[in-house]
Amino acid sequence: MSELFDLEELLGSFKQQADELRLQLHLAKAEARDELEALEKKVEELKQKAEIVRREAGEASEDVLEAAKLLAEEIKNGFDRIRKSL
Repeated sequence: MSELFDLEELLGSFKQQADELRLQLHLAKAEARDELEALEKKVEELKQKAEIVRREAGEASEDVLEAAKLLAEEIKNGFDRIRKSL
């Protein structure tokens, strides 16, 4: 009878773990969705910087280009983080 009790306890533990993991996955998806939305805004910002670089020439555009490169790297890293979390 004690083996049956141990099995019931084990099954209950598995159900609890599955429920906890389901909640964590749900929260992770929400977090990934939020991060994706933030990255999409950064992509828009990068588009605007690219337009400025196209319009301007000289030293000022080099500063904008450098900022755009940094932003592009941040966006790339964000997409990588989202892929890894899924």
